[in-house]
Amino acid sequence: MLPLFRIPEEIRHIAETVRNTGKKAYIVGGALRDYFLRRPVINDYDMATDASPQEITSLFPRVIPTGIKHGTVTILAGRYAVEMTTFRVEGVYADGRRPDAVTFVADIDEDLSRRDFTMNAMAFDPISAELHDPFGGQSDIKKRSIRSVGNPALRFAEDGLRALRAIRFSAQLGFSIEEATFSAIPSTMHTFRQVSRERVRDELQKILLSSSPSTGLRLLESSGLLAEILPELLPARGCQQKGMHAFDVMDHLYLSVDAARSDLIIRLAALFHDAGKPAACAPGQDGSPTFYNHEAISARLASVAMRRLKFSNETIDAVLHLVKNHMFNYTENWTDAAVRRFIARVGPESIEDLFFLRIADAAATAGTKPDARPLEPFRKRLESILAEAGALSLKDLAVSGNDLATIGIPRGPAMGRILGALLETVLDDPAQNTKASLLRIAESMKSRLLRGKACDGIEAAGDDV
Repeated sequence: MLPLFRIPEEIRHIAETVRNTGKKAYIVGGALRDYFLRRPVINDYDMATDASPQEITSLFPRVIPTGIKHGTVTILAGRYAVEMTTFRVEGVYADGRRPDAVTFVADIDEDLSRRDFTMNAMAFDPISAELHDPFGGQSDIKKRSIRSVGNPALRFAEDGLRALRAIRFSAQLGFSIEEATFSAIPSTMHTFRQVSRERVRDELQKILLSSSPSTGLRLLESSGLLAEILPELLPARGCQQKGMHAFDVMDHLYLSVDAARSDLIIRLAALFHDAGKPAACAPGQDGSPTFYNHEAISARLASVAMRRLKFSNETIDAVLHLVKNHMFNYTENWTDAAVRRFIARVGPESIEDLFFLRIADAAATAGTKPDARPLEPFRKRLESILAEAGALSLKDLAVSGNDLATIGIPRGPAMGRILGALLETVLDDPAQNTKASLLRIAESMKSRLLRGKACDGIEAAGDDV
């Protein structure tokens, strides 16, 4: 009997329907784990049964054959999509992901023996209220311990992702990984290398969005998995930043991710923002290390890593944009034109994310809590400029390429340079953003072009502020 385990009516109905045929259906996996973790809401239910997939399919009106070869169907019941899997044992995992063959069995404990960790190897009968826990999962949850079912090397060899899942659970739940389980990870690295990059990416995302990403990242590093997943970060270990940071670059990156808002784009940017420092490191005049242009190198490393892990182009572009622009040094001496140029370069839509990254960066410099107050004066300046609704990008100009074409400016690079120069003019003096004024300036530039002067001095768009 599990007190206070409020089982939804839809799940109970599934179990009763199966039991009425003389078979059994158990709640297994994450729902039980979440119950013992005292999670207030459980939304996902998986079940296991001694009925065949065909028998289950005949019992319910809405069933999807999601993995029928391996004994799994999905029952659609109200707001729940319940994966129902026939008790089974598994053969060889030739691809390090799925068994080549499965054998259906009649015993729930035999089925539980194939699962990854003890906390996931329990089963509960919602009709009889009987709990099956042959491997001590409930006890391990109380001890906050992640322990493999049986021989950890064999479990990891079956599915190469299991080692990464152990680390992900540690980061998400705040559990430690039992010593023998963790020690088995390096010996099964060959199996991990067979795992698809998409599956690795998905687990990495869960680590980064966990309550303690640095826990997961440190475990990745000490287990050897970081070298397989993100080798671009390895030079950061031991790269010192004396006089600027209390930590080496690697620990600074880990702490930055911890301090960043729980958003995938911001946390990825925090993970990579200083990754280029080891390559950029050079002694300054006083002998202290300098890291000029490290943001550009960091962006290149992030691009290589994220493309290898099959992140979407949209995610990659957003992360690289933040990494490239995280090194701004605002002072109260900035002119309004300088503030407008900053907005034009960064984009109004990215300012908030860039601030969150900068706050995390600052917190991880000295190991303090995130503090937005130092950026408040800059934020107020930005809000004031944005409220003016002036031109901050080419699309905000009072003229377009079509307008320039009507005064004889040919389409192509020259037109692009003129539009850039017009934007620079308006950033300096927003009052110039009228069609008449900009066409007059463009006419002057066209004349210089026709005289062969190639728009001297109009390539200023994008100058540093």
